[in-house]
Amino acid sequence: MNQFDSSFWRVAHGREIELNKRAVIMAIVNVTPDSFSDGGLYDTVDRAVEHALQAVADGAEILDIGGESTRPDAASVSPAEEQARVLPVIEALSRRTEALISIDTYRAEAARRAINAGAHIVNDVFGLQKEPEIAALSAETGAGLCIMHTGRDRQKLADIIEDQVFFLERSLEIASAAGVLRDRIVLDPGFGFAKETPGENLELMVRFEELHRFGLPLLAGTSRKRFLGAVTGREPAERDAATAATSALLRLQGAAVFRVHNVAINRDALAVADAMLAARNDASKARHDPWDPNAAL
Repeated sequence: MNQFDSSFWRVAHGREIELNKRAVIMAIVNVTPDSFSDGGLYDTVDRAVEHALQAVADGAEILDIGGESTRPDAASVSPAEEQARVLPVIEALSRRTEALISIDTYRAEAARRAINAGAHIVNDVFGLQKEPEIAALSAETGAGLCIMHTGRDRQKLADIIEDQVFFLERSLEIASAAGVLRDRIVLDPGFGFAKETPGENLELMVRFEELHRFGLPLLAGTSRKRFLGAVTGREPAERDAATAATSALLRLQGAAVFRVHNVAINRDALAVADAMLAARNDASKARHDPWDPNAAL
């Protein structure tokens, strides 16, 4: 499959979303006091819901709700606290928007309760390898899965793509064994998650197209990450322009979904990238259409 051929991500509650032919934005909604760039800004139900609805107005089609920070030095929270943060937000959003709702969790019980509350997708930053029960939950409920690569808590392989393949093939084996269909899955290479240096993240960007070997849609999650701070010298909240640049570059390499903090600036950058892809496709057709009198000879 060509990385720009249309496909459908099928998710819980009988929903689906078209991917690949156009960029799809997943908005980050952190219901946390300590996330690295927006901790405490949306840590009440009302503020989180308002922020999420504004993200939809700005162009987001998926809302990713998280109740525990995943920054490297963040303190873990109890399952009860995580659920207390996210479930009321998911319940409120399921009544107020048609946008797809994703739960950002690696805990199967939180995922189950989130789906029952109206979530459509489980975004697992441990790629099903911390609580494999999430795969069985997806098979049972039809929930979409975002399976992320991480290098945390293990020894990585030296080559960055070989390590992606090593980890994600194991995740896909877990999904397959549980009966998860491939049209439920999107893969995330996990920018910033135990990619120890800015150079490692940049190499992952340069070699991003190699990940199409899996034949599955890819998600790019570079938003405000530390490597962008190293490149630009800017603090997390000032990295939206750099994020938009990476979104456009990765879109040209076939990324389908973009998980971002600032929806509006990424929407515009991705609109330009999509326009370039459309123009490239039109030019390619013109060059190869023998019946087009305007085609290049």
